Amino acid sequence: MHILLTRQLEDCLDLIVRFKELGHIVSHLPLLNFEKVLFDSELIRDPKSIIFTSANAIKFLNTKEINKNIKCFCVGVATEKKAKNVGFQNIISAEGNVRNLKELILQNFKSSDGNIVYVSGEIISSDLDQELINEGYSVKRIINYKTNPNENYDRFFIENLKINTPDIIYIYSYNSALSFLNFIKNERLESLWMETNLMCMSEKISSILNEIKWKKIFLFNPGEEEFLLYKI
Repeated sequence: MHILLTRQLEDCLDLIVRFKELGHIVSHLPLLNFEKVLFDSELIRDPKSIIFTSANAIKFLNTKEINKNIKCFCVGVATEKKAKNVGFQNIISAEGNVRNLKELILQNFKSSDGNIVYVSGEIISSDLDQELINEGYSVKRIINYKTNPNENYDRFFIENLKINTPDIIYIYSYNSALSFLNFIKNERLESLWMETNLMCMSEKISSILNEIKWKKIFLFNPGEEEFLLYKI
């Protein structure tokens, strides 16, 4: 099968290698660029717990002065892996679902246990901090990166895409879906995808691309990419 991956190369390199080992053709079209956002470092002094809903939040964070033994809540496998790499010891992962992440926080950290720092990008799919505040928690949200749509696409790649349409495309975020829709419209590729299966991490993400005619739309969590190949 021909598979199109849309994350930054460092976030999907392992998957590219794995799919190629399985004999698939893999194309790579990064949809977003990431930019660090500066914030007051005093805001992250001595938290009792920390939340990450993306690996990029960890990538753009100076974690040297953060206690690595505090409870570290991660939205999924990729974020958990990044947290381990920078030294966090007490990680609780929700395997890709913010709703489940909230439940894990409620189960494993009491509101009386102290302040929580939630580190995220500028745009998030769920107001997790406000939901926890409504439950009586003390939560500070820190924005340490923002995303911009990639607008520099290789013409040769696009022409090849028209000839060899992917069987599967993986879309990981709301912003990625918006960027991909703009890419499709700007390149006038609306009619290209009727034999392509669209894989999205949530219904909210897939709703952005519903105006395009796809073969099928599937929902998935990070780590399930290979498993989905056998459902098609």
